[in-house]
Amino acid sequence: MKLLKLGKVERLLRSRVESGEKLFLLLSDPEKPISPNTVKLFEENGADVLLIGGSLNVTPYDIDEYIARLRVEGVKLPIVLFPGGLNNIAKSADAILFMTLMNSMDPYWIVGAQVAAAPIVYRLGLEAIPSAYIIVGHGGAAGHIGRALPIPYENGYIAAAYALAAEYLGARLVYFEAGSGAPKPVPVDAVAAASKVLSQALLVVGGGIREETLAAERLKAGADGVVIGTLAEKDPEKALRSSR
Repeated sequence: MKLLKLGKVERLLRSRVESGEKLFLLLSDPEKPISPNTVKLFEENGADVLLIGGSLNVTPYDIDEYIARLRVEGVKLPIVLFPGGLNNIAKSADAILFMTLMNSMDPYWIVGAQVAAAPIVYRLGLEAIPSAYIIVGHGGAAGHIGRALPIPYENGYIAAAYALAAEYLGARLVYFEAGSGAPKPVPVDAVAAASKVLSQALLVVGGGIREETLAAERLKAGADGVVIGTLAEKDPEKALRSSR
């Protein structure tokens, strides 16, 4: 019987959660990347990983070039691919969120893309973190491209049911997404309901987090971490306050 072995990045995230810390995941889109100096600022102030990915107009070459620039400038953060499709799989990353878009109406985003991606991830030797991507409310570009049926803001119990199903299917990370630049974040009650039923999967929340209080409320409700992207591009100092 093969024993489950966690990769270096996932072990790092889990060790921090197990020690009572909350995770801060910085998200950068290679089409409008966060500067290396700004990434270093976040690294110095407690960011745990840098997620890199985008839904459109991104190639593996863009991502590899961006990662090379970050490394030359001294960024040491683990870099994890947050793929918007096969075009986001780049060999220079440390790991990839190997995701299924749980509430997509298109089988391609539930399993088709993953079947096509798996041999590439294996060949490149990337650490794969089994992840479930669940879109709530607004959805943004990810919801549109992924043909998602977003969970209504007022139905947190449905989000929790998706999260639990994901864990039962083997996901070790659940990502609640309101969408890049969403008018409001994933509701606190959805986070609390999911946190209550999950026993092993890490729960992270992103989209629409523009204020310190919004992040703090979701962490207090049981999220293991928050993902901050748009705010980090536009107002790094405010994003830093939101991540603490």
